Amino acid sequence: MRDTRTLDRLLALAVTLATVVPALVAARPWWVVALALLASAPILWRRRAPLGTGLVVGLAMTALVVWQKPLFLPWGPLVSVYTIAALSRPLMRVLSVPILVVTVYASIAVPDEDSDVYPLLATAFTAAFALGTAEQARRAQAAEHAERARRLEQERAAAVVRERARIARDMHDIVTHSVGLMVVQAEAAPLAGPERADEAFDRIAGVGRGALVQLRSLLDALRDVPRDVPRDDAQPGLATLPELVGGSGLPVTLTVEGTAREVAPEVGVAAYRIVQEALTNVCKHAAPRSVTVGLRWGRQLEIEISDDGRGGGPPGGPADAPARAGHGLIGMRERAAACGGTLRAGPGPDGFTVLARLPAG
Repeated sequence: MRDTRTLDRLLALAVTLATVVPALVAARPWWVVALALLASAPILWRRRAPLGTGLVVGLAMTALVVWQKPLFLPWGPLVSVYTIAALSRPLMRVLSVPILVVTVYASIAVPDEDSDVYPLLATAFTAAFALGTAEQARRAQAAEHAERARRLEQERAAAVVRERARIARDMHDIVTHSVGLMVVQAEAAPLAGPERADEAFDRIAGVGRGALVQLRSLLDALRDVPRDVPRDDAQPGLATLPELVGGSGLPVTLTVEGTAREVAPEVGVAAYRIVQEALTNVCKHAAPRSVTVGLRWGRQLEIEISDDGRGGGPPGGPADAPARAGHGLIGMRERAAACGGTLRAGPGPDGFTVLARLPAG
């Protein structure tokens, strides 16, 4: 801002000197000096009122060249024309053109100047107007680029927030599921007898290894590991659901209806995490005799996890206010919504049911 004000003051001083000094050197009357000052000094306020400044300096310069010869060089009007073209709105620029033409023509025709003056002044004013128009186009382009950069920065910030939320959900799912299963297996191992203790500890080790793999994937994401670095810890999806169900330590039955097809990676991850969190809740709260995980392929992919445990809540209670509500259910709903799906959870026919509908196309 200070640089702009300094430039405007220097420009106004230069135009004023170039217009007033010739009148003083030629010892013109005081009113000629006053008109010369009026035709140049208002340039100082050209940014505040471009059209008004142009009218003042234009009329003053016209009066000078009509009543006083030789012809004064129109430095003030030229700067005003440039300013009008550079700073005014399109409508004001259009309205200023006929005023400019009439004023310039009058300043030449009335004092009966030579015909050579017409193309000279026409070229000078046209060039000033063209330069101003080009400057306005440059400013508009710079503003557009700045707005685009601002939007990109907002999109980056929003992407960072979404990625942090995704990592937080993944961390919650991995830790609660894995630690919960390991605790259940460790508590059940002494009750299972020596012959099944080894099997329980093998399951604990398998769950721990799987958790470490997935945690390593999250840490790599936080460290921005390049995508071309070989990795053996790809995000889980529908293909890894049988492994998840088999290693849950629960009496789970996995059923599939319809023809399976390829889904977007984020849908596959959401499906896996929803099933994972649902099984974790069943393990922690329900103590079921049986659990069913059903996949139904249609226009959407429906995933239903139901159990016959004790977590269903009172009969007739609200479907979305179950006894086991908490961050896990909130995270499942967020995962479903993030990929364009929906999720409902609440008491089922025998226990508790989670039903997710995700895009399948």
